[in-house]
Amino acid sequence: GNGLRGAGGESLTVTKDDIPKLKQKLEQAITETASLKKIKEHVIMAITGEGLRIELSEGKQASFFFESGSPQPTAYGKEILSVLAAEVGKMPNKVIIEGHTDASSFGGRKDYSNWELSAERANSARRWMQETGIRPDQIAQVRGYADQKLRNVADPNDPSNRRITLIIQSVPLAQAAKVTAPKTGSPEKVLKK
Repeated sequence: GNGLRGAGGESLTVTKDDIPKLKQKLEQAITETASLKKIKEHVIMAITGEGLRIELSEGKQASFFFESGSPQPTAYGKEILSVLAAEVGKMPNKVIIEGHTDASSFGGRKDYSNWELSAERANSARRWMQETGIRPDQIAQVRGYADQKLRNVADPNDPSNRRITLIIQSVPLAQAAKVTAPKTGSPEKVLKK
């Protein structure tokens, strides 16, 4: 593996074997950010077949990452997305961003539902992360699921169902070798008229 070490200017390729190290590094970055210690239990990381899944899940007493019914990130939301973007932006790995809501019906507008809200939250997270470290070519997909992939199926209205999910995709070892191998070969030919 690559050890996920360095001063911050490195370009790392995270393979399936490196995902636990990435998880540990991101958890440490969150713990070291004083203002995020209060909400760290709402940041759930899990290693899956796709790569590293990071969920920013809302709490029962407060909306930490997005105001209720709004696609705009809160101050905590912006800060955690910035911390994650700074770390993930150092890697070539692709990222999928998903928005999820609970099953509570969205009130106020007839032409706006949990579908629009979940998609707009995911897209808002993408925009903020691109402003703070993720490159546009790292975004593989932005998805809105409304209440179709509940975190707590037993309670569809549970606030923990309102969340943003980031999936940092691992790359196969063969592909990682291509990404990290130094380029060799003959110099480019200069065409003359």
